[in-house]
Amino acid sequence: MRLARFESQVALVTGASGGIGGAISEALVAEGAEVHALSRKTKQSDRLIWHKVDLSDDGAMEAAADKISSTIDELDILVHAAGDFAMGTVARAPITDLDRMWRINMRAPWVLTKALSRALSARHGSVVFLNSSIWNNARGGTGAYSASKYALKAFADALRDELNPVGVRVLSVFPGRTASAMQQGIFAEENRAYNPDLLLQPDDISQIVLQSLLSANTAEVTDIHVRPAKKF
Repeated sequence: MRLARFESQVALVTGASGGIGGAISEALVAEGAEVHALSRKTKQSDRLIWHKVDLSDDGAMEAAADKISSTIDELDILVHAAGDFAMGTVARAPITDLDRMWRINMRAPWVLTKALSRALSARHGSVVFLNSSIWNNARGGTGAYSASKYALKAFADALRDELNPVGVRVLSVFPGRTASAMQQGIFAEENRAYNPDLLLQPDDISQIVLQSLLSANTAEVTDIHVRPAKKF
């Protein structure tokens, strides 16, 4: 009989309706964890506890964070996998794109982590930030997205310094292009053929994250950079 490596652990995952967040949610459930899934869209699943919220809505995000923190006293794993992307030059991109990406990519993780920091400390838990390989390689047309991811890296590093003394570990993961509906849209904007077989797969990232979470509590994995093995 296979050992459930996360049995009796409680996790919360944002962006859980698909992509990397969905893969991590399903992998944790399969390993015995109780998983609270946070997403704007929900899916039929008896294995996940869904919390429907639009992370781009500041008021809704704060209300959801307050509600979740009042029902979860102890939390082992918090995974920030939700993200938003839009292309556009500084001169032409609507400021609303910048505002939306800031809310989803940076502000929502901050609000949720703040609300759950006590629950994480109670279990000496772990926080995982799904960042992006672009965070330190900003290119024209990706300024707003890159800025939000650079800020997320800074937030994760500061949080690690604050929460390590109470036993909470903080991991940032920087995947390259990963097969997903969002990535398919990006390829379309770039006028390029989308071949998901040449990209990282969500399950690739989920297994890397789970293995990192299973490391002995005397060790902390801080930054993981993952690239597609096949070059396109």
